[in-house]
Amino acid sequence: MGFMMFFTVPAFSQVDSVLDLSELVLTGTRTETRKSESPVQVTVVSGQTLTRLQACNLYDGLKFQTGLRVETNCQTCNYSQLRINGLPGGYSQILINGRPLFGSLTGMYGLEQLPAAMVEKIEVVRGGGSSLYGMSAIAGTVNVFTRKPVQNDWEVSTRLQRVGRYTLDLINTISQSWISKNNKLGGFFTLGSRYRQPFDANNDGFTELPSLGNLNAGVNITYDPNPREKISASFSQILENRYGGELAAKPISERLQSESREHSISLGNAEYRLRSNSGFSDAILYVAFQKTSRSHFTGVMPDSLSDIQNYIANPPNGEAQIGFLQGGVQFNRRFQRRGLMKHTLTAGLEWIDEFIRDEIPAYRYQIKQHIVNPSAFVQHVWKPHRLFSFLSGIRVDKHNWINNPVWSPRMGMLYSPSKNTQLRMGYGTGFRAPQAHDNDLHIAFAGGGVSRVQLSPLLREEQSRSFNLSWNHDKANERYIMGYTLDAFFNRLRNPFVLENAGADAFGEIFEKRNGQGAQVQGISAEYRFNFRKKMQWQAGFTVQQSRYDTAVTLISGQSPLKAFARTPNAFGYVYGWVELTKKINVSLDAIYTGSMYVPHFGGAVNFLRDSIVRTAPFLEINTALNYKISSKKGLVWSLSLGVRNMLNAYQRDFDIGKNRDSNYIYGPGAPRTYFIALRLGKTAR
Repeated sequence: MGFMMFFTVPAFSQVDSVLDLSELVLTGTRTETRKSESPVQVTVVSGQTLTRLQACNLYDGLKFQTGLRVETNCQTCNYSQLRINGLPGGYSQILINGRPLFGSLTGMYGLEQLPAAMVEKIEVVRGGGSSLYGMSAIAGTVNVFTRKPVQNDWEVSTRLQRVGRYTLDLINTISQSWISKNNKLGGFFTLGSRYRQPFDANNDGFTELPSLGNLNAGVNITYDPNPREKISASFSQILENRYGGELAAKPISERLQSESREHSISLGNAEYRLRSNSGFSDAILYVAFQKTSRSHFTGVMPDSLSDIQNYIANPPNGEAQIGFLQGGVQFNRRFQRRGLMKHTLTAGLEWIDEFIRDEIPAYRYQIKQHIVNPSAFVQHVWKPHRLFSFLSGIRVDKHNWINNPVWSPRMGMLYSPSKNTQLRMGYGTGFRAPQAHDNDLHIAFAGGGVSRVQLSPLLREEQSRSFNLSWNHDKANERYIMGYTLDAFFNRLRNPFVLENAGADAFGEIFEKRNGQGAQVQGISAEYRFNFRKKMQWQAGFTVQQSRYDTAVTLISGQSPLKAFARTPNAFGYVYGWVELTKKINVSLDAIYTGSMYVPHFGGAVNFLRDSIVRTAPFLEINTALNYKISSKKGLVWSLSLGVRNMLNAYQRDFDIGKNRDSNYIYGPGAPRTYFIALRLGKTAR
């Protein structure tokens, strides 16, 4: 079971994903800027859109952003990752209200642990323009803003899903928001739970979706003692357990293959904001922390009697501890001279301290690291003319695992020939430190053993240079709003991290993280959006890209090395829309396309004995829902939703069978055909 609490941010307008040129965004420049005036391209998914898409959690909500793709990476425990512009999850920075609390162990399961009911909106910055947020922000940055107290309201919701034929999934949420009479003190509280039964897709007695127990709760408090000051604070707790493997009525340690995870995650945040009398200057002092404890079991029963006796006497139990602390200060100063000429100067200092320990004594497996990373950043946004804006900035990090300071400059330009059209160009550099990231903490099954990741003693930091060019146009009148965005991206990686097969020991395969010679990621994406009288909306995005190493990488010994990035399709996209049939009834429809890709497959299962590199077939996942909503004169709202996800059941058909399966051999949609019914009742603006 689990508890989760998150925090709030300064007020933003809640909008749908249709055009809103006046909307304020924060992620592109770390200062509040109108979306149309930001020199960095920022895309937005609102909480209302997540509701219309029937998203259960952050994993569901990120599927509908151009250039983004979420995937499931383990058949047993179902950890997930986000890919941006063709780069794996470790290249992206996921922020909660501007703080990098998704990292290390939390990043493996956090996309599922954050419920959509907690999300106010999501801002996405793709490309190296996000380097202002530090290491790992190479592919881009996703900033999740949690819901804030804006008025006195409440909501209760329940959702029952049937996964496949028999598996049940129940999700419940209660939330309450309140504001004091003088509007100075506010709070938001939420409590939720989720229980899902295990799902076996091929009837071999082993799970494809693990059982899941989660209880989440959160509280955000904001206090505005006067117009110049704002204080916010929060605390959160996540407790979650999940189990995947053999479905048998016996102790976990005696099952043929099993993986159990029990998490306890604490999160906290505090922020103090002071604005000058003139309103042109402000300072922000902030601190954030995360503490994660995990107890886990990852085992596969040996075949020989002597090995079985040793396995039972010395079971592969493990413990992990993650401690994260961030503190910082940021200063903003705005100038305006000669009419339209505007300057915004931003500068700040940050300190990150993180401790990572993960060990399984039975496998002689241990990762133990202490990370200290002080940094400083400065940025200047200059608008000399109504048609142009220029951005320049630099960040310097002194990571204790890197000998010299790392300087990460970035530049950007915005050209706005009209208020509805923007041309943006951007350049930025970034880096990843030679430390353990979330994927390195995953223990996988393959060929009757367990595979682990170790870091090469010669591992150096990875560096990148990123270029972006985008054209955005929107048109609005009294009847409709429509627009499109074209984006081209190029990313050159130096010393890229690659996982190469380094042989095996008595427990299974070993992969070593090494530096490759270089890599290149490039592509184009297009997005189209249309809204007619706020009664019908459609949005679609498609990306065509190529991700390749300069020198081919050996993923499986004995198989041909591969230059293409594994698990990375060259084409992917989405479309979603909704139509209001009456004031009470609307219908939503969406589809997600995943193109062909290369996936390593270790043999050993009874149905797949040989190692191979598989080129998968494309997938098309289609979802639909019917929604009925009634509002009373007193502001009470209730709604009923009926729907089906993955209605064509475009689910993987060639899963491994039995205890010797390759748990990393999983691709395509994360779940089979799923029916659901959802009820919502409350007094809420959402």
